[in-house]
Amino acid sequence: MLARVASEALSGLDSHAISVEADVAVAAPAFTIVGLPDAAVQESRERVRAAIVNSGYEFPARRVIVNLAPADLRKEGPAFDLPIALAFLGATGQAAAGRPDTAVVGELGLDGALRQVAGVLAIAQSARARGVRRLLVPSANAREAALVSGLSVLAATDLREAVKLFGRERGDQPASDSSASEMQAALLAQPVDQELDLADVIGQEHAKRALEVAVAGAHNVLMVGPPGSGKTMLARRLPPIMPPLSLSEAIDVSRVYSVAGLLSPDRPLVTRRPFRAPHHTISAPGLVGGGATPRPGEVSLAHNGVLFLDEFPEFRLSALEGLRQPLEDGEVTVSRSLTSVTFPARLMLVAAMNPCPCGFLGDRRHACSCPAHRLRQYGARLSGPLLDRIDVRVTVGRVPPRARRATAPAEPSSAVGLRVAAARARQQARLGAGTQVANAHLNTRQVRRLCRLEPAALHMLDRAYEKLRLSARACERVIKVARTIADLAGAEGIAAAHVAEALAYRSADEGRR
Repeated sequence: MLARVASEALSGLDSHAISVEADVAVAAPAFTIVGLPDAAVQESRERVRAAIVNSGYEFPARRVIVNLAPADLRKEGPAFDLPIALAFLGATGQAAAGRPDTAVVGELGLDGALRQVAGVLAIAQSARARGVRRLLVPSANAREAALVSGLSVLAATDLREAVKLFGRERGDQPASDSSASEMQAALLAQPVDQELDLADVIGQEHAKRALEVAVAGAHNVLMVGPPGSGKTMLARRLPPIMPPLSLSEAIDVSRVYSVAGLLSPDRPLVTRRPFRAPHHTISAPGLVGGGATPRPGEVSLAHNGVLFLDEFPEFRLSALEGLRQPLEDGEVTVSRSLTSVTFPARLMLVAAMNPCPCGFLGDRRHACSCPAHRLRQYGARLSGPLLDRIDVRVTVGRVPPRARRATAPAEPSSAVGLRVAAARARQQARLGAGTQVANAHLNTRQVRRLCRLEPAALHMLDRAYEKLRLSARACERVIKVARTIADLAGAEGIAAAHVAEALAYRSADEGRR
């Protein structure tokens, strides 16, 4: 007897429709899965067998063939356990046939319990777009799938409950647009604890101003300073001054986290800007994305947020060079022999480094002990094309003891956040309603149309182009930073003072190159 169950296979941030076909025949006992399954799918034979028996169903001694169609698409992960079990039970007459508009995903435990699987939000969005009306998932994935409007979510805790829900013909209604929207709004409205505040940072007013400019325009930042000067402390206090995630941004981020298996059942929507800080020993696939089965890397997990790379020159050269495309395009494409997937990577890069290997180059209290060849090697770890994509570079010096004894309170993150929000609002008004593009993301045509330089500012930029040997890309990025500085000041045009400040964030580094 033959039975079919619809399922879904993840590919990047999308999913493809899969037909799980089970045929049970009177022949020598065997259990075979075909259709280009990976090792995890092949191992599902034993999980399915044990789950069926331990749930009180029969597993007859017959030949079982399970086909995952289409056969030319690789099937990966344990999410096919439940549809395989339902197809087997349907083929043996132990379960009713399900409706064709119902898709099923879920991992089975040996006792028949259903376990959470990755990527359900992405699966639900893709399946609904193709006309699927019901999605049967483990209970731990129910709230995640319910974020998609127009989809009836059936949540089961074990195999027996899944069999009952799968064969049910009536009594379920697709989630309305209003109910899904209410759930999304409720999750966004939940308070977010902001334990880190810029007021905790003593001194470093120049660095704080540079970071405010960077956040206001979503510009990439490089902080250079000796150990203990506060670079990491400053970086970790950036998310509180960033604008809150919009609903569309939150869903985009949550979709990435869903595929990566990082969503919590209790909080299926990411409601605060991501802050990712990988260790410098991370591999290129771990940072940019990839692997035998392409998965999002840290650049995608930092989408719409901050990617902080401490000890910047210590990262592998291949990993750093892999940042060039996502920093320029806002996405990263991972190609493998059988597939090519694209992940979003619209992020703000914040990097920190010491001025030299020992960390004391230019320090008045500690002499640098690095030989000349070590200094050259250290500087050569960062390529010119990569540095060209960093708009704001700031020196973070030591804070003198007298500054630590200051009694005047420092400006809190809430005050800085208000200025940043006002600057972002001006950018959105300039670009049109519904856009999510900050000044750092403007293309060349938008820069020419929206970033009008006053004559004195244009003359200053021309002189800097020759004196600092700026590239064409560097000039364009200086204009973008100047546009952000003007937005913070509430100015329509870009004045010479705005260009001067923007050049100050690049000039020291450009002069050494």
